[in-house]
Amino acid sequence: MSNSSRDQDHHGHDHGEHGHDNGGHEHASGVRGWVLSLLQPHSHDAADSVDSALESSAEGIRAVKISLVALGVTAFAQAVVVVLTGSVALLADTIHNFSDALTAIPLWVAFVLGRRAPTRRYTYGYGRAEDLAGIFIVVMIALSSVLAGYESIRRLLNPAPVSYVWVVIAAGLTGFAGNELVAVYRIRVGRKIGSAALVADGLHARTDGFTSLAVVVGAIGVLAGFPLADPVVGLLITVAILFVLKGAATDIYRRLMDAVDPDLVDAAEISLRATPGVVDVDDLRLHWIGHRVRAETGIVVDSAMSLLQAHAIAHDAQHNLLHQVPKLTDATIHVSPAATTKLTITRRSPTTGLADPSVPFDGVNRLG
Repeated sequence: MSNSSRDQDHHGHDHGEHGHDNGGHEHASGVRGWVLSLLQPHSHDAADSVDSALESSAEGIRAVKISLVALGVTAFAQAVVVVLTGSVALLADTIHNFSDALTAIPLWVAFVLGRRAPTRRYTYGYGRAEDLAGIFIVVMIALSSVLAGYESIRRLLNPAPVSYVWVVIAAGLTGFAGNELVAVYRIRVGRKIGSAALVADGLHARTDGFTSLAVVVGAIGVLAGFPLADPVVGLLITVAILFVLKGAATDIYRRLMDAVDPDLVDAAEISLRATPGVVDVDDLRLHWIGHRVRAETGIVVDSAMSLLQAHAIAHDAQHNLLHQVPKLTDATIHVSPAATTKLTITRRSPTTGLADPSVPFDGVNRLG
């Protein structure tokens, strides 16, 4: 017997927002913790509340639209300055900003697809489109690192003067402000709805902001009489992009491989075992479908219970899961009766055929 979360509609439960604590996690504090949070925002692979599927997708789409416009305007303004000044560091930053803006398009498509109802071919729905968008984001980050590195090396080998240095500095500061605003918004929404792709894209934008500050440093170096500061900073930007690439690729790889935070599994198991009537928990599995979690598990109940009693326990266990496991939107629970018969092995003498405990078990003795 199994119990799916679809049954909950008949019982009038409202699985709205519920508070959850992070329990047991220790994080770095002080300056070190602040720096780490900027380069790799903390996430339990889950958010603090359980939102409806449609609300979370709509919020993701809204975040994508706003960030697309903001980054598009920022990158266009920087591109104009690149044409005027010839700054290769600013060019590298502008390329990265354009690629970051473009990653919003597949994310937008993914969120829209994720709202479509399951079909007989795609029985789990289209939530995995977010993971495909994440792959595109990783490819774009890799491409921007290649382009930035190529332009920086070319300028090192063939130096060229940078004009309008103060304009370059202003453009760099503009790039930092635009990217940081987008990063904060993307990461906040991504963590709230549980979208690894949106969080990765926010981290991408945050690194763009720091590379924009690096452009400012390079321009100051040019003012100080060190013209090679511009391409050198371009190479540093390339290295920074590679670090972001590693983090984003790791996150998307884990989603594609159905990895979940072990804390989510612990929370689910604790919830199941705390349900009255549950004797044991079998084969607990969780996996992400887009920015939502699905659970499949088995529970063991007293074999003397009736079918209706066992079903009621399964429903209670499912109810607890949906309320206590962050981002969980669906749960299928199989119910098994507890074993009541003990299998014993009787050792018999090979000559008399009578029970003889002194005879070692060699696979020949019969069960009795």
